[in-house]
Amino acid sequence: MKKSIKFIGLLALMLALAVSAVGCGGSDKEPAKDAAAKPKLIAAADATFAPFEFTDTSTGKYIGFDVELIQAICDEIGYEMEFRSMGFDGLIAALQANQIDAVVSAMTITEKRKAEVDFSDPYYKSGLIVAVQAKNNEIKGFDDLKGKKIAVQSGTTGALQAEKITDKNKITYFTSSDQALMELKNGAVDAVVNDYPVSAYFIQQGNKEVKLVGEILSAEEYGIAVPKGKTETVEKLNAGLKAIKENGKYAEIYKKWFGEEPK
Repeated sequence: MKKSIKFIGLLALMLALAVSAVGCGGSDKEPAKDAAAKPKLIAAADATFAPFEFTDTSTGKYIGFDVELIQAICDEIGYEMEFRSMGFDGLIAALQANQIDAVVSAMTITEKRKAEVDFSDPYYKSGLIVAVQAKNNEIKGFDDLKGKKIAVQSGTTGALQAEKITDKNKITYFTSSDQALMELKNGAVDAVVNDYPVSAYFIQQGNKEVKLVGEILSAEEYGIAVPKGKTETVEKLNAGLKAIKENGKYAEIYKKWFGEEPK
């Protein structure tokens, strides 16, 4: 009987020491886990707008100027970045519903959009251009588009400009710029009104059946959109954008995707 009592007592002591050791180990590791945690920024774009954002067919990953830009900004300000793709015409609604934190999708800063969302400082200067079939010598610019069949991407400034030029029943709306340009390439429409760098990139990828005509219409500026009133987010994005412009990272990304120095 004495032997049993001693044995039970020894087991109890060993169990107590083991519990104590486990408790100490947990308290040592927990602060390190908390210290490593980063705030997350959920950024979204319509990933059909090369070279700004599109899918690498060989890897299935999202790539492009905007994708690398927002990643560089997040790295600079210490944020983890999650990138999502959704239709362009649903991006502002997703911001307003707080489904995402930011839109970086070659979005032109306009007065109408500024009433719905807040924008970062501009990060890219662009403009609209007319694309036609290479064999078309009739259309030489915006002035020749009245009455013509025009393809556009829904919700864009290109679509708004086309609506000023011709009747809506002459306009075909697509969910992506690639679809609009392919419609032109196949001869189903007379022209596409779209952002200059996107149409130029489409041609550079071997689509020689398409050409650009006329002057670039107005200088447009792209900004990163955030939900209305998210002042702190705007300030952090602006700080990150300023930093990568100063340290050369912005110029590096710009030259990679556009083959020239930032304008």
